[in-house]
Amino acid sequence: MMPSRDEKKLPVSPSGRVAVCAVLVTLSMLLSYIDSLIPILPQFPGIRLGLANIVILTALYMLPEGCALLINIIRVLLAGLLFTGVTGMMYSLSGAILSFFVMYLLKKSGLFSIIGVSLAGGAVHNAGQLFVAILLISNTGVLYYLPVLILTGILTGILTGFISHILIQRLKYISST
Repeated sequence: MMPSRDEKKLPVSPSGRVAVCAVLVTLSMLLSYIDSLIPILPQFPGIRLGLANIVILTALYMLPEGCALLINIIRVLLAGLLFTGVTGMMYSLSGAILSFFVMYLLKKSGLFSIIGVSLAGGAVHNAGQLFVAILLISNTGVLYYLPVLILTGILTGILTGFISHILIQRLKYISST
C-alpha cells in the first residue's frame, strides 16, 4: 500500500529530530559518494542513480518537510565541499532544490504515489541541472542532452521511489512496535 496524503509522520521529539536529521545527512552523503562510484552510462557524464534521493524522499514522507529540505541542502553543500567542488555544488543544489519542491507539491496534492513523486523529482532534478549548465556556459547547445537526462531521471526516480516505499513501510512497522 502506498503512503497516503494524511499519513502520520515519524514520532520524534525535537531533540530526537536533530539526531535523526544528522544521521540522515550522513547516510545521504554516504549514498552520494557510493553513487559517484557507479558508472551508469559512461558516455553521458553526470548521470547517477540518485541514491541519496532515497533518504530525501523517505524524510519527506516521514519527517516534517522542513527537515527533509534541510537534510537535502546540507547534503548537497557538504558533498560539494568534499567531492565535487563549487561548480558541481551549483549543479547539484539547483537540481536538488527544484526537485524537492516539485516532489513536495506532488506529495501534498495527494494525487501521486511515492513512485510518481520520485519519478517527477528525478526528471526535474536533471532538468534543473541542465538549466544551470546553460546559464554557466551561456550556450543552449547542451539542450541536446535533455532527452537523455529526462529519461534517466524517470528511470532512476522509479527505482529510488520503489526503494523509498519499501523503506517507509519497514520504518512504519518498526516505529509502531
